[in-house]
Order: sequence, then C-alpha cells, then structure tokens
Amino acid sequence: MAADKMLKFVEREQNYPDKRSAEERARDFQEIAERYAPPEADAQAARCSQCGVPYCSVHCPLHNHIPDWLRLTAEGRLREAYELSNATSTMPEICGRICPQDRLCEGNCVIEFSGHGAVTIGSVEKYITDTAWAEGWVEPLQAGPATGQSVGIIGAGPAGLTAAEYLRAEGHEVHVYDRHDRAGGLLTYGIPGFKLEKPVVMRRIERLEAGGIHFHLGFEVGGDATLDELRRKHDAILVATGVYKPREINVAGNDAQGVIRALDYLIASNRKSFGDDVPAFDDGRLDAKGKHVVVIGGGDTAMDCVRTAVRQGAKSVKCLYRRDRENMPGSQREVANAEEEGVEFVWLSAPESFTADKAVKEVAVAGMRLGAPDASGRRSPEPDPSRKFDVPADMVIKALGFDAEDLPQLFGSPDLSVTRWGTLRVDHQTMMTSLPGVFAAGDIVRGASLVVWGIRDGRDVSEQMSKWLKQRQKAERKAA
Repeated sequence: MAADKMLKFVEREQNYPDKRSAEERARDFQEIAERYAPPEADAQAARCSQCGVPYCSVHCPLHNHIPDWLRLTAEGRLREAYELSNATSTMPEICGRICPQDRLCEGNCVIEFSGHGAVTIGSVEKYITDTAWAEGWVEPLQAGPATGQSVGIIGAGPAGLTAAEYLRAEGHEVHVYDRHDRAGGLLTYGIPGFKLEKPVVMRRIERLEAGGIHFHLGFEVGGDATLDELRRKHDAILVATGVYKPREINVAGNDAQGVIRALDYLIASNRKSFGDDVPAFDDGRLDAKGKHVVVIGGGDTAMDCVRTAVRQGAKSVKCLYRRDRENMPGSQREVANAEEEGVEFVWLSAPESFTADKAVKEVAVAGMRLGAPDASGRRSPEPDPSRKFDVPADMVIKALGFDAEDLPQLFGSPDLSVTRWGTLRVDHQTMMTSLPGVFAAGDIVRGASLVVWGIRDGRDVSEQMSKWLKQRQKAERKAA
C-alpha cells in the first residue's frame, strides 16, 4: 500500500544532500550542495508523517501542498509531484534553494518537535523541479484567449514575475518594467550564486519571454516615463518594486572610503559573475580581496555579504551583531555555513564609530547586552559599559535591512498615497492604491492571489477578483 511508504522518520535519519568542503566551495560561487540522487530523495520524502494538520503547509507563505508532493515523491510519482508543487508556486526550484526553511516549513515540522529531525523539504523541492527541467516536464507558458486588456508591471523581481505569469495565462498583454538590465530583481543581483546559481533564474525569465511577456529593462519609472504616462498606456498597473532603500547607521566616520552598502556590494559581485564590466569592483572599492572585512547586521543579507567576502579572498571576515546568536533574524543554517567557511561572528556588539584618515581602518565597537523585552517580545539590546574594543577593517559593509523608497517622488506621482512606513496604501479588498487602476503587490504573499484587473472600462474590481480567486482555488483543489 502507498501508505506503507510513509512515516519512516523513526527508522531513517534526516539526511541533507552532501555539501562540498568549506575549502573547496570558498573558491567559487557555485552552489554548495548537489541535489539528491533519486533513491535518497525518495527515502527522505518517505520520512514525512503525513500529519492531519500539516504545520509545514500552514507556515509556508505560499501554502504549498507539501505532504502531498512528499508522498508522491516517495511513491516514485515524480512528475505528479512536480505538477502539484508547481500548482501553488511559479518557481519551486528557486524556493527550494533560498526560502528559509529552518524558520518556516522545516522549522515547524511535527517530527522536528519529536526529536527525529525535520523532513528535508527544501532539498526535496529543489530535486523535484530540477528533475522536471531535466526531463522536459516544465511546459511553455501558454497565454489564454486574448482579453484585449494590457497590464504594466513595475518591478521584475519574484512578485512581478509571478504576477506576469498568472496574468499572461489569463490572456492579458503583459509588460514588465525594471530599472536593471536583467530581470529577476534580487534573485539576479542580490542573492549570490552559491545560494542561487544564475542560470536557474535566467531559464525562468526566458520561459516568460517565450510566453509573450514583454520586458522593458533599464527602464526608470519617473525618468523614462512617469507613472501617469504608464497609466495612460495600460489598462492597469501593478507596483511590485520591493524595498531597496538601505537603512543607515548614525555613527562617526559613516561616510569614510571603504564603508559601503550591502546591496551595492552584492550587485557588483553578481555582475562580475555575469562577466560585466564593473569599474567600482575592478578598482578595488567593491572587492574584498586581501582586506579585513567587517559586516554589520544579523540577517540573511549580512550572511550573503560575509560569505561573498570569503570567496573574493578577504584576509579576514567578521560579522558584528548587536544581539546574541539565538536572537538573530538570519538563517541559522547560513550562520553555520559561514562559520565553516571561516567567518568570525562577534555577538552582542555594535559599532560606535569608524576610524579613518580618508579610508576606513578600524571599527570602534561597543559591547551590548540584552535588556527587557520590547513590544515584539524580543529582548532589546543595550550598551554594556564593561565591554569596548577595536576591530581592524579595510572594508565595512552595512547590512542593516531595507525600507521602502519614496515612490510618489520617484515615480513623479504625488497623488500616490503611502503609509507612515512608506509602503503603498491600499484597499485590502481590491489591492488598489489611491490611484484608480494602480495596484500593489507588496502586501500579497500567496502567488495565486497576484492578479490585476483593468478598471478603465468600469468593471467591478472586487467582483472580478473574487471570481478569479474562486477559479484558482477550484483548480488547486482539483490538483490536490
């Protein structure tokens, strides 16, 4: 019986794909682990306990049908597993690589709580879709019957690409505008190749182009065209820009040469991986080779920076974080990978100033301790007067997170209303902003909910969206 293949978590140990040695992988930007061989992927999928209430799916932002495609994988029905995985995610092989599974699906796996180690969901997901690409199961994007409606999408990152795919399948004409010269957003230019090799992203984009989606790259909304000009060109606009404004730190020496922003650093590194000409890298400003590097921050962007610096040949790499290891926001797996590759973490520490003549040469560090919990329940860091020390630094990378850009000013559209956080203000029934026909993707998590309806001809947006969502939900139930 099929059920006999599952619930093997007691007799089979958790086993992730083998990682290349730290010494080997620190010399290149290739992914650090290979995919499973088929027997091992089947065996790991069979560890699933097939819970009545699957907490893995509950804590998945896309609500993927995880236990179902694990069962299909264990039964050797891999093409069906792919079809089900693809039903709720437009790029499952990318999710399998970069989603923080230890905080989401795997971190909430029931057998993890029992002490047997979570099912290796992300690695199986990657294996399923990589196999689908190799076997030719990933079908071309087929456009639905033409609706005569045109949608413009601002931003070619994951949200914009997902929306473009669904909208094209509905039969709309879709145009995607992005400031970069390649689509993909942070998938292309933010995340290093050792976590997500770029051909994996490019083949998804090529599939969308072949399906009739029009990409306008190197296009600045507010420069090449205002938002109002795009509104006149399209029946509806979806804003899917993400957040790119880096948070700053207010300390002396912040403007010294060698004190740089994380995204500038990562974009330069990824461009070099594509073979681009990057003057700021070539003259050494954004190259860590031979330098003492200090990264400030404890999130996944900081982990990307420290591990990139190792691969660029930094003399030393340290990460300063104001809380302790247990309270950092980044993936614990990424911390472990970084430590294996030689990164030193300096917990409970924050910069007081950057010492420089012209270029930075040292970071004055204040020790921290954890005080009373704040409104979120996390213990707030506070200075520890007994600990102060200096850290040598030729390069300081600020990885402190990101906020929303000033989109009304950037787009030349002062009537575009924003919240006090700078995010777009929307009607949560329709996802429409203060401007008719302009929608926001920022608050939409589930891929199946990314939809835009033109309203120029007076259609009821709420009614149309409700109808569309019911159709998607019916299709998903059928697929399950």
